[in-house]
Amino acid sequence: MSDRIKVYCDGGARGNPGPAGVGVVIIDAKNREKKFKKYLGSKTNNQAEYEAVIFALNLIKSDYKDKKKIRFYLDSELVVKQMRGEYKIKNKKLGRLLIKARNEILKQGLLADFYHIPRLKNHQADLLVNQAIEKKSNA
Repeated sequence: MSDRIKVYCDGGARGNPGPAGVGVVIIDAKNREKKFKKYLGSKTNNQAEYEAVIFALNLIKSDYKDKKKIRFYLDSELVVKQMRGEYKIKNKKLGRLLIKARNEILKQGLLADFYHIPRLKNHQADLLVNQAIEKKSNA
């Protein structure tokens, strides 16, 4: 387990759809933490949740390419259960985002597990989402 990294993801929109952003907190095997945020423009809340996973996967590809075991923590039960294959996808746009995320996991050869956590345990990622939306900036 020591080579596994933890990724806390969150996406959100003000309005549905509305201005949206993502926040990602990555904790490496040595317990070092990095935070990222990105403004998305107009999205639905569920689209933003998926975009957070995709954004995190792109960060892993560029900054953590030697790490293959990833634990994703999200407060979106829908995204977690869809990524695990437990829920069917009825929305075509979400289906395309799910396929994009799964393809990226396969392309990178990752062992990715998805866990649903309460919103309170995802507060850092949630804070980054709100900062991204408020400032409409990336950092």
